[in-house]
Amino acid sequence: MNVGVPKESRPGERRVALVPEVVRRVAAKGIAVAAEPGAGREAHLSDADYEDAGATVTADAVWDTEIVAKVRAPSEDEMERLRPGGVLIGFLAPLTAPDTIRALASAGVTAFAMEAVPRVTRAQSIDALSSQATVAGYRAALIAAEELGRFFPMLTTAAGTVPPAKVLILGAGVAGLQAIATTRRLGAAVTGFDVRAAVREQVESLGATFLDLELETDAEGEGGYARELDEEARRRQQAALAEAMTGFDAVITTALVPGKPAPVLVTAETVGNMKSGSVIVDLAGEAGGNCELSEPGQTVVREGVTIAAPLDLPSTMPEHASQLYARNVAALLDLLLKDGDLKLDFEDEVIAGACVTREGEIVHAGARQAAGVA
Repeated sequence: MNVGVPKESRPGERRVALVPEVVRRVAAKGIAVAAEPGAGREAHLSDADYEDAGATVTADAVWDTEIVAKVRAPSEDEMERLRPGGVLIGFLAPLTAPDTIRALASAGVTAFAMEAVPRVTRAQSIDALSSQATVAGYRAALIAAEELGRFFPMLTTAAGTVPPAKVLILGAGVAGLQAIATTRRLGAAVTGFDVRAAVREQVESLGATFLDLELETDAEGEGGYARELDEEARRRQQAALAEAMTGFDAVITTALVPGKPAPVLVTAETVGNMKSGSVIVDLAGEAGGNCELSEPGQTVVREGVTIAAPLDLPSTMPEHASQLYARNVAALLDLLLKDGDLKLDFEDEVIAGACVTREGEIVHAGARQAAGVA
């Protein structure tokens, strides 16, 4: 059994699918790893690191392996290099990139999307969405601190006391909880909000205050994700948040609904009512943004408020993001392989749930719907 690790081709992507630490672990199980030259360079990992871990560094064999492990979906050129009947693992955006999924089916590839891994207890070690969201939440807190023109912690000086910054985190999933923890470590007075009532205890366990808007709406959906609110509930939420947000120095938004545009939590009118010098960090930029004035990939100033909507934040911390992702991939490999051989048990809910294409067909229900397959 062999696994190929290509260098990521997407512009700006600095992560790598397997790191030497994980290569060493899978090699001990008799799995041969072929890494493309420079595959880990952007994550500060040299070709020599891979060779020392037991990998073969070669440009030729990477795509001719039984399993190809990537971070991002293959480019058009890479799609043609995939082995028919082979296995591909990566972030494949099955709900939002139907052309990619159709191409994978046409290529005859058995593709496993890391974002489609079921949210069940036994799959926690494979949950790459959570591992990468941890990185994004941490970085969002640092961006907020950098962009805000005041201290985060309370400071007592000879010139007097400076009160702590007030930070609001919207969305208490993995990214939001990590943003809460990090802003708390930086000394800010932190408040968290989520439409799912069940996360209140998690927010408060991190030392933050839970913002209770008294909306009497619990929007917890399948798998623990937030579900999309109806129009009336969304309108009431926006109005309540607009009133609350005027008292905060920084707001970090993390609200996403799988396969849907990000919900607008911060309207243009709300931005206009915030204090001049306030900061919004919008982690939902790739899905359209939680702030109406966000410009994905840009940092802009509107009505005196700095609005940052960074993209692919995990890639800005490539070393640890790659390390976490590689461990997720290794955990998936443990399920796909038995005694060193590829044995795909589609009776297994994790294997079946993560599989998006197989034997020339799109098999994932959400991907089929997105691709318009009956």
